[in-house]
Amino acid sequence: MTDKKGNSLERVLAVLEVFTEDRLEWTPEQLMEELGYSRPTLYRYLKTLKEAGLLSSMPNAGFTLGPKVVEMDYLLRQSDPLILKGERHLAELTRRFSCTTLLVRWYGNRILCVDSRTSAKDPLSSYPRGRPMPMGRGAIARSIIAFLPRRHILPRIEASLEDLRSVGLGATVEEIHDNLKRVRKAGYAVAKGEVTPGVVGVAAPVFDAGQSPIASLCVTIAAELVDTKVVEEIGTCVREAAASLSAELSADRRAPAERQRVRED
Repeated sequence: MTDKKGNSLERVLAVLEVFTEDRLEWTPEQLMEELGYSRPTLYRYLKTLKEAGLLSSMPNAGFTLGPKVVEMDYLLRQSDPLILKGERHLAELTRRFSCTTLLVRWYGNRILCVDSRTSAKDPLSSYPRGRPMPMGRGAIARSIIAFLPRRHILPRIEASLEDLRSVGLGATVEEIHDNLKRVRKAGYAVAKGEVTPGVVGVAAPVFDAGQSPIASLCVTIAAELVDTKVVEEIGTCVREAAASLSAELSADRRAPAERQRVRED
Protein backbone atom coordinates (compact mmCIF):
# COMPACT_ATOMS: atom_id res chain seq x y z
CA MET A 1 0.00 0.00 0.00
CA THR A 2 2.83 2.39 0.87
CA ASP A 3 4.54 1.81 -2.48
CA LYS A 4 1.29 2.49 -4.30
CA LYS A 5 0.79 5.76 -2.44
CA GLY A 6 4.39 6.74 -3.02
CA ASN A 7 4.04 6.01 -6.70
CA SER A 8 0.84 8.10 -6.89
CA LEU A 9 2.57 11.00 -5.16
CA GLU A 10 5.45 10.84 -7.62
CA ARG A 11 2.99 10.85 -10.50
CA VAL A 12 1.19 13.91 -9.11
CA LEU A 13 4.49 15.73 -8.63
CA ALA A 14 5.48 14.84 -12.18
CA VAL A 15 2.61 17.05 -13.38
CA LEU A 16 4.25 20.05 -11.67
CA GLU A 17 7.69 19.13 -13.00
CA VAL A 18 6.67 19.68 -16.63
CA PHE A 19 6.21 23.42 -16.05
CA THR A 20 9.40 25.16 -17.13
CA GLU A 21 10.54 28.54 -18.40
CA ASP A 22 10.17 27.20 -21.94
CA ARG A 23 6.72 25.72 -21.30
CA LEU A 24 4.58 27.75 -18.93
CA GLU A 25 1.14 26.49 -19.98
CA TRP A 26 -0.20 23.00 -20.77
CA THR A 27 -3.52 21.71 -22.01
CA PRO A 28 -4.82 18.39 -20.65
CA GLU A 29 -4.21 16.79 -24.05
CA GLN A 30 -0.60 17.93 -24.06
CA LEU A 31 -0.12 16.64 -20.52
CA MET A 32 -1.54 13.25 -21.42
CA GLU A 33 0.85 12.99 -24.34
CA GLU A 34 3.83 14.18 -22.29
CA LEU A 35 3.21 12.07 -19.18
CA GLY A 36 1.42 9.06 -20.63
CA TYR A 37 -1.41 9.23 -18.08
CA SER A 38 -4.94 8.11 -18.87
CA ARG A 39 -7.57 10.83 -19.09
CA PRO A 40 -9.37 9.83 -15.82
CA THR A 41 -6.05 9.67 -13.93
CA LEU A 42 -4.81 12.99 -15.27
CA TYR A 43 -8.06 14.80 -14.56
CA ARG A 44 -8.06 13.45 -11.01
CA TYR A 45 -4.55 14.80 -10.48
CA LEU A 46 -5.40 18.14 -12.07
CA LYS A 47 -8.47 18.50 -9.84
CA THR A 48 -6.37 17.80 -6.73
CA LEU A 49 -3.65 20.25 -7.73
CA LYS A 50 -6.14 22.95 -8.69
CA GLU A 51 -8.06 22.63 -5.42
CA ALA A 52 -4.74 22.94 -3.57
CA GLY A 53 -3.97 26.13 -5.48
CA LEU A 54 -0.88 24.65 -7.10
CA LEU A 55 -2.44 24.91 -10.56
CA SER A 56 -4.79 27.42 -12.16
CA SER A 57 -6.83 27.34 -15.35
CA MET A 58 -9.20 29.54 -17.30
CA PRO A 59 -12.15 28.33 -19.43
CA ASN A 60 -10.96 27.06 -22.82
CA ALA A 61 -7.35 27.60 -21.81
CA GLY A 62 -4.51 25.50 -20.46
CA PHE A 63 -3.17 25.04 -16.94
CA THR A 64 -0.52 27.25 -15.34
CA LEU A 65 1.05 27.26 -11.91
CA GLY A 66 -1.29 28.58 -9.22
CA PRO A 67 -1.25 31.11 -6.36
CA LYS A 68 -0.24 28.54 -3.74
CA VAL A 69 3.26 28.66 -5.26
CA VAL A 70 3.46 32.38 -4.38
CA GLU A 71 2.20 31.71 -0.87
CA MET A 72 4.79 28.98 -0.37
CA ASP A 73 7.52 31.27 -1.69
CA TYR A 74 6.56 33.85 0.96
CA LEU A 75 6.71 31.19 3.68
CA LEU A 76 10.07 30.03 2.38
CA ARG A 77 11.48 33.54 2.71
CA GLN A 78 10.19 33.71 6.29
CA SER A 79 11.48 30.32 7.41
CA ASP A 80 14.56 29.18 5.47
CA PRO A 81 17.60 29.55 7.79
CA LEU A 82 19.86 29.90 4.75
CA ILE A 83 17.97 32.99 3.59
CA LEU A 84 17.45 34.46 7.05
CA LYS A 85 21.07 34.11 8.13
CA GLY A 86 22.45 34.92 4.71
CA GLU A 87 20.83 38.37 4.51
CA ARG A 88 23.50 40.22 6.46
CA HIS A 89 26.31 38.61 4.48
CA LEU A 90 24.71 39.64 1.19
CA ALA A 91 24.23 43.18 2.52
CA GLU A 92 27.81 43.45 3.76
CA LEU A 93 29.31 42.30 0.46
CA THR A 94 27.18 44.73 -1.54
CA ARG A 95 28.26 47.54 0.78
CA ARG A 96 31.89 46.71 0.18
CA PHE A 97 31.80 46.24 -3.59
CA SER A 98 29.74 47.64 -6.47
CA CYS A 99 28.25 44.27 -7.27
CA THR A 100 25.35 41.87 -7.11
CA THR A 101 25.46 39.20 -4.42
CA LEU A 102 23.64 35.90 -4.77
CA LEU A 103 22.69 33.16 -2.34
CA VAL A 104 22.23 30.00 -4.36
CA ARG A 105 20.84 26.72 -3.05
CA TRP A 106 21.76 23.34 -4.50
CA TYR A 107 19.05 20.68 -4.62
CA GLY A 108 18.83 17.53 -6.71
CA ASN A 109 20.43 18.37 -10.05
CA ARG A 110 19.70 22.09 -9.86
CA ILE A 111 21.22 25.23 -8.44
CA LEU A 112 18.79 28.04 -7.83
CA CYS A 113 19.14 31.63 -6.60
CA VAL A 114 17.01 32.05 -3.46
CA ASP A 115 18.08 35.58 -2.50
CA SER A 116 20.13 38.46 -3.87
CA ARG A 117 21.17 42.06 -3.29
CA THR A 118 22.76 44.64 -5.59
CA SER A 119 24.70 47.86 -5.25
CA ALA A 120 25.71 48.05 -8.92
CA LYS A 121 24.36 50.93 -10.99
CA ASP A 122 23.55 48.70 -13.96
CA PRO A 123 23.48 45.15 -12.61
CA LEU A 124 24.03 42.39 -15.15
CA SER A 125 22.51 39.01 -14.42
CA SER A 126 21.17 36.19 -16.57
CA TYR A 127 19.76 34.27 -13.61
CA PRO A 128 17.44 36.21 -11.30
CA ARG A 129 15.94 34.64 -8.19
CA GLY A 130 14.06 31.45 -9.01
CA ARG A 131 15.66 30.70 -12.37
CA PRO A 132 17.74 27.45 -12.39
CA MET A 133 21.42 27.90 -13.25
CA PRO A 134 23.73 25.62 -15.26
CA MET A 135 25.57 22.94 -13.26
CA GLY A 136 28.63 22.91 -15.52
CA ARG A 137 29.44 26.59 -16.01
CA GLY A 138 30.20 29.51 -13.75
CA ALA A 139 31.79 30.12 -10.37
CA ILE A 140 28.71 29.03 -8.44
CA ALA A 141 28.62 25.57 -10.00
CA ARG A 142 32.35 25.06 -9.46
CA SER A 143 32.20 26.28 -5.86
CA ILE A 144 29.76 23.43 -5.18
CA ILE A 145 31.23 20.65 -7.33
CA ALA A 146 34.81 21.24 -6.13
CA PHE A 147 33.86 20.64 -2.50
CA LEU A 148 31.95 17.39 -2.97
CA PRO A 149 33.43 14.16 -1.58
CA ARG A 150 35.42 12.25 -4.23
CA ARG A 151 32.77 9.55 -4.58
CA HIS A 152 30.31 12.28 -5.61
CA ILE A 153 32.55 14.69 -7.49
CA LEU A 154 33.62 12.32 -10.27
CA PRO A 155 30.06 11.37 -11.31
CA ARG A 156 29.14 15.07 -11.20
CA ILE A 157 32.07 15.94 -13.48
CA GLU A 158 31.02 13.22 -15.91
CA ALA A 159 27.43 14.49 -15.92
CA SER A 160 28.58 18.02 -16.85
CA LEU A 161 31.64 17.04 -18.87
CA GLU A 162 30.86 18.96 -22.06
CA ASP A 163 30.12 22.21 -20.22
CA LEU A 164 33.22 21.88 -18.06
CA ARG A 165 35.35 21.23 -21.14
CA SER A 166 33.83 24.22 -22.94
CA VAL A 167 35.03 26.64 -20.24
CA GLY A 168 38.60 25.33 -20.36
CA LEU A 169 38.75 23.26 -17.19
CA GLY A 170 40.32 20.31 -19.01
CA ALA A 171 39.73 17.64 -21.61
CA THR A 172 39.36 14.63 -19.33
CA VAL A 173 37.65 13.89 -16.04
CA GLU A 174 41.01 13.72 -14.26
CA GLU A 175 42.24 17.03 -15.70
CA ILE A 176 39.03 18.72 -14.63
CA HIS A 177 39.28 17.09 -11.21
CA ASP A 178 42.82 18.47 -10.82
CA ASN A 179 41.62 21.99 -11.66
CA LEU A 180 38.77 21.66 -9.18
CA LYS A 181 41.31 20.67 -6.52
CA ARG A 182 42.87 24.11 -6.99
CA VAL A 183 39.46 25.68 -6.45
CA ARG A 184 39.10 23.69 -3.25
CA LYS A 185 42.54 24.79 -2.05
CA ALA A 186 41.76 28.46 -2.70
CA GLY A 187 38.39 28.14 -0.97
CA TYR A 188 36.52 29.91 -3.74
CA ALA A 189 35.92 29.73 -7.50
CA VAL A 190 36.32 32.46 -10.13
CA ALA A 191 34.69 32.56 -13.56
CA LYS A 192 34.85 35.27 -16.20
CA GLY A 193 31.96 35.69 -18.61
CA GLU A 194 30.91 32.03 -18.46
CA VAL A 195 27.30 32.64 -17.48
CA THR A 196 26.79 36.33 -18.26
CA PRO A 197 29.10 38.12 -20.75
CA GLY A 198 31.18 40.89 -19.20
CA VAL A 199 30.66 39.65 -15.65
CA VAL A 200 33.12 38.08 -13.23
CA GLY A 201 31.70 35.66 -10.68
CA VAL A 202 33.41 34.77 -7.40
CA ALA A 203 31.74 32.11 -5.26
CA ALA A 204 32.38 30.00 -2.16
CA PRO A 205 30.50 26.98 -0.76
CA VAL A 206 28.11 27.04 2.18
CA PHE A 207 27.73 24.02 4.50
CA ASP A 208 25.31 23.19 7.30
CA ALA A 209 27.26 20.73 9.49
CA GLY A 210 27.46 18.13 6.73
CA GLN A 211 30.44 17.36 4.50
CA SER A 212 28.78 18.38 1.24
CA PRO A 213 27.86 21.97 0.35
CA ILE A 214 24.17 22.89 0.38
CA ALA A 215 24.56 26.29 -1.24
CA SER A 216 26.93 28.90 -2.62
CA LEU A 217 27.54 32.55 -1.79
CA CYS A 218 28.53 34.55 -4.86
CA VAL A 219 29.57 38.05 -5.91
CA THR A 220 29.07 39.03 -9.54
CA ILE A 221 30.73 42.22 -10.73
CA ALA A 222 31.40 43.97 -14.03
CA ALA A 223 34.73 42.80 -15.46
CA GLU A 224 35.77 46.38 -16.14
CA LEU A 225 35.72 47.14 -12.42
CA VAL A 226 38.21 44.48 -11.33
CA ASP A 227 41.76 43.32 -11.83
CA THR A 228 43.55 40.31 -10.39
CA LYS A 229 44.14 42.01 -7.04
CA VAL A 230 40.50 43.04 -6.63
CA VAL A 231 39.29 39.56 -7.60
CA GLU A 232 41.54 38.08 -4.91
CA GLU A 233 40.17 40.58 -2.38
CA ILE A 234 36.60 39.65 -3.32
CA GLY A 235 37.51 35.97 -3.13
CA THR A 236 38.83 36.37 0.41
CA CYS A 237 35.71 38.26 1.51
CA VAL A 238 33.33 35.75 -0.10
CA ARG A 239 35.21 32.80 1.40
CA GLU A 240 35.10 34.34 4.88
CA ALA A 241 31.42 35.26 4.57
CA ALA A 242 30.51 31.75 3.38
CA ALA A 243 32.51 30.21 6.25
CA SER A 244 30.74 32.45 8.77
CA LEU A 245 27.32 31.58 7.32
CA SER A 246 28.24 27.87 7.40
CA ALA A 247 29.21 28.14 11.07
CA GLU A 248 25.88 29.80 11.89
CA LEU A 249 23.90 27.10 10.08
CA SER A 250 25.97 24.37 11.72
CA ALA A 251 25.33 25.84 15.18
CA ASP A 252 21.60 25.78 14.46
CA ARG A 253 21.80 22.13 13.49
CA ARG A 254 23.68 21.23 16.68
CA ALA A 255 21.50 23.25 19.05
CA PRO A 256 18.53 20.81 19.33
CA ALA A 257 20.84 17.89 20.10
CA GLU A 258 22.70 19.92 22.72
CA ARG A 259 19.44 21.00 24.36
CA GLN A 260 18.36 17.37 24.45
CA ARG A 261 21.62 16.36 26.16
CA VAL A 262 21.14 19.10 28.75
CA ARG A 263 17.63 17.83 29.54
CA GLU A 264 18.91 14.27 29.86
CA ASP A 265 21.71 15.34 32.21
